[in-house]
Amino acid sequence: MDAISLAAATYALLTAFIVVFQIALAAGAPLGSYAMGGRFPGVLPPAMRIAALVQAAMLGALALVVLERARLWPMTKPLDGWLMWVVVGVAAVALVMNTITPSKGERMVWAPVALLMLASSLTVAFGA
Repeated sequence: MDAISLAAATYALLTAFIVVFQIALAAGAPLGSYAMGGRFPGVLPPAMRIAALVQAAMLGALALVVLERARLWPMTKPLDGWLMWVVVGVAAVALVMNTITPSKGERMVWAPVALLMLASSLTVAFGA
């Protein structure tokens, strides 16, 4: 497996982990202190549970962009290259937000994940 494929697979695996987490939040898992700045410890309120599902869907779409750019999920019509830079931008914002969050749990769990996602998305962006 080459570096680009490994980076894309890493990004996709981390995304899958986050998607499962977001779905768990939406289903009522009491993990709110690890999301959205820790503003809603315990079970998220209904509107935030819907937001968790939206985030899960958006993250899934970003992972498909990464996999397509690395040619691990080829599509009949290749995606525009600029979409990969959207993924990088989202990963950069996620790293900043997960680093400055007031939630210690969020910083401890999600900042390292966000750093790995940024590094892997940059590897794909520059290499693909």
